[in-house]
Amino acid sequence: MTDPTAAPDATYASYPSLVDRTVFVTGGADGVGAGIVEEFVRQGSRVAFADINAEAAQRTLSLCASLDPRHQPVFYEVDLVDVEATQAVIRLAISDLGGITVLVNNAASDDRHTWQEVTADYWDDRLNTNLRHYFFALQAVAPQMIEAQNGSIINVGSSSYQIQEDFFPGYAIAKSGVEGITRTMARTFGVDNVRVNTVLPGWVATEKQLTKWWSPEGEAGTMRDQAIKRRIYPREFAQMVLFLAADDGAACTAQEFVIDGGRR
Repeated sequence: MTDPTAAPDATYASYPSLVDRTVFVTGGADGVGAGIVEEFVRQGSRVAFADINAEAAQRTLSLCASLDPRHQPVFYEVDLVDVEATQAVIRLAISDLGGITVLVNNAASDDRHTWQEVTADYWDDRLNTNLRHYFFALQAVAPQMIEAQNGSIINVGSSSYQIQEDFFPGYAIAKSGVEGITRTMARTFGVDNVRVNTVLPGWVATEKQLTKWWSPEGEAGTMRDQAIKRRIYPREFAQMVLFLAADDGAACTAQEFVIDGGRR
């Protein structure tokens, strides 16, 4: 059977600077995050990832073992909404990996909801799940990047608020704040050669998206709006993350890069 989330045949770049580079990915168990973890493993990086979904993480670990058993990722089970636990896991990863050179803030939840049903508690949950941990992960990682005078922080945003999608306002509004983190902290850290960028996905054909949110009408609308008339896949999205993590992206900071097939 053809994998519905597999990227089209392509020959992707190899980055010598990513070999043995230390990388920490939040939300790396499945979806876009798993695709990012897998691509760093293919590059020969030393990868750790954190997620609450231990079952999905084991599948990603098994796949990574088949890709390159010499660079098996380290998995930490944690609820990223818990700031203290998240920062403790990052400190552990810094110790286990001997430092973190690349942080990919990715974890998020795009559950659908209407503006009418949002309560104060749910509003806080959406911001805590989709935005707050980005800042506190960055806070935990940045001191040793500053000491090393080297680092790349890559925040995964969403183009949803830019194209005015209206079926998850709490998610979209939280994701709009990712760009604020990027631009503010890029200025703060630039003097220490630490870069901060945002990568914004459009509709990426992950297993979750295809099984939970896909509909013929939704895909038809996406294909209508995209310039490229096909699905975008996790491996394709991850290529921009690799570029920004590698020395090849060393002059890029305070920027947003949209991977959406020309939909925006």
